Amino acid sequence: MDTVSIVREIASLPPEAQKQVIDFVAFLKARYPTQPVRKTRRTRLADEPFIGMWRNREDMRDSTAWVQSLRQHEWERST
Repeated sequence: MDTVSIVREIASLPPEAQKQVIDFVAFLKARYPTQPVRKTRRTRLADEPFIGMWRNREDMRDSTAWVQSLRQHEWERST
């Protein structure tokens, strides 16, 4: 049910029932307080810790050859 439908349904209720809906919403808001949304700073991708984590691996010097080798190994296992 979308918001517009909910508003229509509430509006179709008698005034006392509408007051109960309002009271219930107030109860829920008190029970489940919203946390303020903290804005996070954007980190440059180059500054992420995972960037360059394999830079010193000799087997990764030629990434294309490494992927081909890995695929070949997996294909041989699956047949």
